[in-house]
Amino acid sequence: MSEDYCTIADAVKPPKADGPPCAECVLCREPTEYPESYKGITLCPVCEWQEAQRTACSG
Repeated sequence: MSEDYCTIADAVKPPKADGPPCAECVLCREPTEYPESYKGITLCPVCEWQEAQRTACSG
């Protein structure tokens, strides 16, 4: 039996912004790719990549 523990089936990404204003990254306060109206945690591309590296499966 093969189970994939790294995949989050119900993960929902915020919609991409069509233009300014963009939401600020919750870690570094840089502009993100997401609309300012999005409610929830938003990360800039750099912090999003770093977070993915931290939480990636090892093995």
